[in-house]
Amino acid sequence: MRKRTQARECALKILYQVDMIEQPLAQALTAFWDFQPAPEEIREFAERLVRGTLEHLSEIDQKIEKYTENWELKRMAVVDRNILRFSVYELLFMDEIPPKVTINEAVNIAKKYSQDEAGKFVNGILDKINHTEVHKPDQTSSPHEETNT
Repeated sequence: MRKRTQARECALKILYQVDMIEQPLAQALTAFWDFQPAPEEIREFAERLVRGTLEHLSEIDQKIEKYTENWELKRMAVVDRNILRFSVYELLFMDEIPPKVTINEAVNIAKKYSQDEAGKFVNGILDKINHTEVHKPDQTSSPHEETNT
């Protein structure tokens, strides 16, 4: 498994923990890494995603709610909600990652950790956000060409 994929999965688990237990981030990170040690490169990217997502949470949640039809964020599956959150953070704030990579990774993680239709749900929302909110330079690399994998 690629390092950034592993880091995204760790970010999902940390965000889930923070969301469910309402635990302070520092405490959640310590507990998570004690339970699931990882190489520094994976930890750094996961923590960048988590910290950035939480720092911009209000804006991210507003974007998600804007593009989900007939869904309230609080009623969404916790896993789906947090996949969307860190993926929207990537789309809006991490210019070095092509949107196709972000969306592909999010869909694959949703398929792995959520219900059968979650991949389609996540894809639909992220695709809408990408086409209307994201203003990155046109990047033609494929999802498999991401750097630092």
